[in-house]
Amino acid sequence: MSGEGIRRTLPEKPALQLGVDHDLCSGCGEPLALRMLLEAIEELGCAQRAIGVVGIGCYTALAPLIDLDLIQALHGRAPSVATGAKRMRRDALLFTLQGDGDMVNEGLQEVIHTAARGESITCVLLNNGVFGETGGHMTATTVLGQRTKNSLEGRDPAVHGHPIRIADLLAPLDGTAYAARCSVADAAGVARTKRALQRAFETQLRGEGFSFVEILTMCPTGWFVPTREGPRYLTDVLAAVHATGELKRDGRTTSSAELRARGAGSA
Repeated sequence: MSGEGIRRTLPEKPALQLGVDHDLCSGCGEPLALRMLLEAIEELGCAQRAIGVVGIGCYTALAPLIDLDLIQALHGRAPSVATGAKRMRRDALLFTLQGDGDMVNEGLQEVIHTAARGESITCVLLNNGVFGETGGHMTATTVLGQRTKNSLEGRDPAVHGHPIRIADLLAPLDGTAYAARCSVADAAGVARTKRALQRAFETQLRGEGFSFVEILTMCPTGWFVPTREGPRYLTDVLAAVHATGELKRDGRTTSSAELRARGAGSA
């Protein structure tokens, strides 16, 4: 098929996305993750019942592009806000959209308690291992050796501690019904990301409990790497620690270590 044919066949954007222009850095993976999120909601036929709760980070700038009902939460508090909205609107498809700084640094207790209670919401984490909005500072998910604005020599466990694998924390909780970690570093990863989001939303629609999808996204600006090296850096550095795959499904929990042992990309 010619390039012209491809342009005629593939939609420029999801129906729930109001535009394609944004102010995020070149090579950012968050617009890809947003597209998969919106496509998943659209394909499930849930556009009219979906409500998103948006955290604070670079991705917040994408909110004007989202043609859904949205609530803006304080830093880290999105899971609690989503819990209140779900209890008032039990027919709604409730999701949060948060970054690793927002969820794992500022609001770790919020998402853990939400999962432990088995709230029927879906939390979506965009994890790039840095506070991108403030210029690339270290977060709780930054991997050992990773350079950030305040760990220029690389994250040192003796000084900064070890990274938190948030999906591994949430998956074993009794209230968690589904948990997955995905990546948008390549086409296969993007497809698996949408599949994981669909499964998470289906879990919520069946009323089975809390669901969680962590999406590893590129931030070449915050990583001090050229734009085109972002996907490789994500795969070689972040995904080597935050292994991709399904960590909980049908009552069975899998650790990152098990995912690495059998090969990434099983979601």
